[in-house]
Amino acid sequence: MELHTLTIHQLHQQLKNRTVSSVEATKALLTRIEATDSRINAFITVAADQALAAAEAADQRIANGDCQLLTGIPLALKDIFLTEGVRTTCASRILENFIAPYDATAWARLKSQGAVLLGKLNQDEFAMGSSSENSAFGPTRNPWDTDRIPGGSSGGSAAAVAAQQAIATLGTDTGGSIRQPAAHCGCVGLKPTYGRVSRYGVIAYASSLDQVGPVTHDVTDAALLLQTIAGHDPKDSTSIDQPVPDYRASLTNDVKGLTIGLPKEYFIEGLDPDVQASMDNAIAHLKSQGAEFREISLPHTSYAVACYYLIATAEASSNLARYEGVRFGHRAKDSQGLIEMMMQSRAEGFGAEVKRRIMLGTYALSSGYYDAYYLKAQKVRTLIQRDFSEAFKQVDVLLTPVTPTPAFRIGEKTADPLQMYLSDIFTIPVNLAGICGISLPARPASNGLPIGLQLIGRPFGEETILRAAYSFEQTTDWHRQKAAL
Repeated sequence: MELHTLTIHQLHQQLKNRTVSSVEATKALLTRIEATDSRINAFITVAADQALAAAEAADQRIANGDCQLLTGIPLALKDIFLTEGVRTTCASRILENFIAPYDATAWARLKSQGAVLLGKLNQDEFAMGSSSENSAFGPTRNPWDTDRIPGGSSGGSAAAVAAQQAIATLGTDTGGSIRQPAAHCGCVGLKPTYGRVSRYGVIAYASSLDQVGPVTHDVTDAALLLQTIAGHDPKDSTSIDQPVPDYRASLTNDVKGLTIGLPKEYFIEGLDPDVQASMDNAIAHLKSQGAEFREISLPHTSYAVACYYLIATAEASSNLARYEGVRFGHRAKDSQGLIEMMMQSRAEGFGAEVKRRIMLGTYALSSGYYDAYYLKAQKVRTLIQRDFSEAFKQVDVLLTPVTPTPAFRIGEKTADPLQMYLSDIFTIPVNLAGICGISLPARPASNGLPIGLQLIGRPFGEETILRAAYSFEQTTDWHRQKAAL
């Protein structure tokens, strides 16, 4: 097998046996990026020199008998993670030349094992979008069909894995931004429980919703990456101080006795026929493996999108107030006075979608509207959390589609923000409830485009969803199908 096609666990074994070097693997990935990224635009920054230096250090480490699971593995990061010495743009002109003085905790944990950073990946600006079209560096394209979106906001993270430009990547998920692009690109995308992975050093969009997670070729790699990045971080006040289980031990290829819930609100009229057929196929498959199914109800699902876009935009309005042209980032030239400089810097630095969400959030938090909008949305959020709590008294895991349709064409929904927002209707409730979810490849659409299957678990139920996902994956071959570039 060519080196750029390997999974983490496959490449780890070869590095451990010293049949291949990290430098060789890194060069293979850099060659792959050079050959394909003009068509995909998954990378904002390729850190070739730093990557090769890190690979040489990893090879020396392996030669000295220290070969951990991520040692020498070439990875890439969504350009929302701070990385010392490599610029972090958040796909925005306002941070176009920003280089952070320290590493995000998630990357620092991978780096401590000797992982290699290939570069930083394209995304929707400040993670605001569902298609990776809202980037100051141009849209990312889906490797399966370059006329279509890869999903968002972690579109570069999923596209890079699907195009085999990185062995695996990290993204962030605020309302489905790992699971949705993973579904559209035929990858595995895991959104852990809120607080399971540190957000320290991750540029904030909506602080009560954002969560870090892996995008990989298979479920085993997702478990391996989660094992490394999970755990308490005293630098993050939202990080939960709870032991990290052995996630790889949960990959037992056995779902007998597992009760899987089917929320009736997720199997609605208007669901794309290919998506419905894919879900029916997955349900039949898991039944044949011994899983039991039960229809359940999540009655407040219909309020989730409205609830999310009030809470998320309100938090974005607060978080993005720090970009004012004074301390860091873009500063407008030739402005008259401090206030004009701040206004002009933000006007020049932020894109249209970011401006829209800042204005929505500021309005929802303003005097006279706080109680009517933001406070009411928080109350609805509590009801959505209760829906899931009641459901998990009856079942072990939930099965749903990830998206209502396969990947749509670039430009198809940019003129209608509401239709764009509705593409996250099946993923948003998981973030509002703070629980875990995983997307994995299911039977593709009739035109060959990938379709994702979503498994949702209770808080800190990653072991259960990984177990069910692994069992499904091991008896199907959808995850082995790759985009032809």
